[in-house]
Amino acid sequence: MDYEEIVEQLRPLFEGRRWKEVREKVEDFPAQDIAELILRLDKSQRIFLFKLLPRPRAAEVFSYLSAENQDGLLQDMTDHETRELVAGLTPDDRTALFQELPAEATQRLLELLPPGAQREARALLGYPAESVGRLMTPDYIAVRPDWTVSRSLQHIRSQREKAETINVIYVTDHDGKLLDALTIRRFIVADPDTQVGDLMDTHVTKISAFEDREKAVELVQRYDLTGLPVVDTEGVLIGTVTPDDIMDVAEAEATEDFQKVGGVGVLNFSLRDARISLLYKRRVGWLVLLVFINMFGGAIIASYEATIEAVVVLVTFLPLVVDTGGNAGTQSATLMVRALATGDVKTRDWLSLWGKEALVSVALGVTVAAAVWLLGLYRGGIEIAWVVALAMMAVVFVGSMIGMLLPFGLTRLRLDPATASAPLITSIADIAGILIYFVIATSLLGHML
Repeated sequence: MDYEEIVEQLRPLFEGRRWKEVREKVEDFPAQDIAELILRLDKSQRIFLFKLLPRPRAAEVFSYLSAENQDGLLQDMTDHETRELVAGLTPDDRTALFQELPAEATQRLLELLPPGAQREARALLGYPAESVGRLMTPDYIAVRPDWTVSRSLQHIRSQREKAETINVIYVTDHDGKLLDALTIRRFIVADPDTQVGDLMDTHVTKISAFEDREKAVELVQRYDLTGLPVVDTEGVLIGTVTPDDIMDVAEAEATEDFQKVGGVGVLNFSLRDARISLLYKRRVGWLVLLVFINMFGGAIIASYEATIEAVVVLVTFLPLVVDTGGNAGTQSATLMVRALATGDVKTRDWLSLWGKEALVSVALGVTVAAAVWLLGLYRGGIEIAWVVALAMMAVVFVGSMIGMLLPFGLTRLRLDPATASAPLITSIADIAGILIYFVIATSLLGHML
């Protein structure tokens, strides 16, 4: 969809206050596209377009906006409009909105909700931040094992408007305890007189409401689930996590890891709408810290001033050797951080991975050393060639080891392995590379000093 073209078509309609034509222009667009259009309009036009949407459609579009844009729209709406909009959101979307808003704004919105929706919202907000309880929706469909398929289908039809999804139908006992999770297909193809209990295999994957939401992503991906039931400490079914919510969490976690690895911290906002001052604050801390770390590299170079004066050609290879060590460390750290984040490897696997990474780094070191040996021979002779080649092998090995072991060390300390950011790994590997380079040069070229 060409959003800019549509915005240009809408602009004269807004200026002429031709509201009916505006509504007709966008009414058949998917909710995601309307949300994108709203962001591209002038702020004064956003609220007009939003208010032109039918109430259920407005709630759906609202759920696709960022928390900052949601808050902006709510501030321009009356209490009555806000009450209708927030009440129309699905429970999980409503919880997602509340946990992103300031406490005062959340309290105001809660007080606008009907009593039933207010109790539901407070219950979901009562779960720990980043937990499955904050992610789930309590709107699901459950049947009993002694019901027939025919009766179950009648129940599903009567509840279909209340449930967020009917892809998975849950089976519970009279106490509400989860017994099984069956796809809707099982009911459609089964004989109407068959009892639900005969369709069950009782092999159900479930999760506690207090588990971290990353665990929910892992389970859905591992078992290819179309819905993940959520239970309390006694096994009573209290909600379900839908695939769209899982995708949102997976995207958010991956984005968070990339941002941490890039050394900019976690950006819980849209980059397009972010203020310059906020971006500055999120990035300046790491840069200042790395400046001080890199001062050690300068101090090492200064301590080998005599070596540099005696063999000036060494300086021409310094950026090559140092940058290669940092690049090797970043490669290794990226692989390890992502593998730990996805659960592909565990902290107990560090020793076997260390051995594998050591062999790989040696092979990489030999390869790049052979490439620079010829360059060293051309620029400085046989002795310089061997200094550069040996230094290259060593810095690739050391950089790879730093990049591989630091994420495991942080995990052991119960810290996020993504904190082992690319700038940090590069800076540490650079300092180690400078030291290694000049130690090897001083040892092999001592007769020239």
